Amino acid sequence: MNKGKSIREFLKEKKTLFSLEFFPPKNEKGGEKMLKTAKVLKPFNPDFVSITYGAGGGTRKTTMHYARILKNDFDFEVMPHLTCVGHTKDELLEILEDFAKEGFCNIMALRGDPPVGEKTFRPVSGGLTFATELVSLIRENFPDFGIGVGGYPEKHPESPDKQSDLRFLKEKIDAGADFITTQLFFDNQVYFSFVKECNQAGIKVPILPGLLPALSYGQIQRFCKMCEASLPDNLANQLEIAPDDEQPLIGANWAKTQVQELLSTGAPGFHLYALNQSAASLEILKGISR
Repeated sequence: MNKGKSIREFLKEKKTLFSLEFFPPKNEKGGEKMLKTAKVLKPFNPDFVSITYGAGGGTRKTTMHYARILKNDFDFEVMPHLTCVGHTKDELLEILEDFAKEGFCNIMALRGDPPVGEKTFRPVSGGLTFATELVSLIRENFPDFGIGVGGYPEKHPESPDKQSDLRFLKEKIDAGADFITTQLFFDNQVYFSFVKECNQAGIKVPILPGLLPALSYGQIQRFCKMCEASLPDNLANQLEIAPDDEQPLIGANWAKTQVQELLSTGAPGFHLYALNQSAASLEILKGISR
């Protein structure tokens, strides 16, 4: 068992970061697909990969299983996600201890979405209500862990306004988070404005832009509605009129152009929501120099 490298060390090197996100597969076939994608994308040398965590801890064992494979078999630096949903404080500490014993030393700390069918987040008895509390718990008990948090360039759907959202984000940074990965966006001006607003709010940590390659017009409409993200008319029109088999290439090329502009204007790197699929990510990564 090898101990990982904290994101803090990567940030000190001030290199351009590249990361990928996977999600725990629902079955063995899905697992084979995810690992095939990992194998195809490994030559691009991501600095770290993250793996998500299901609502209510529903994928707790699966997240650990595949995080272990990505770490030990692929030699990736793995950053498991952890959410407050469905867990007491003691259970969260137990999970964190399990991660530490396996050699993981980075966590993406999130509040998590309400379980399916519920509109509002409710902590379990003895649980945590906010991601800020989870960041504090990690920093207090695992001081050497690298901690990432999420940020919404166009405002979290549950925040009453943009200023409140920035205030909540700053609280997570003040609690000990090391960097921010953004929710998806399709207009780089949204990211640039968000970074400026964060700086004005006193948020000085790196803000890694998170990009999702659109695979279809219907898919991206659903994601944008869920995250309250805007979809540029140009991209929407291209996807809407294109045949189904051409839409993934349109989405990949759009994201690739985003990456090129982001890196050329000083973004600290980029994070791809790979969706356990390699084709779109491969198209984006071709010709990208870091």
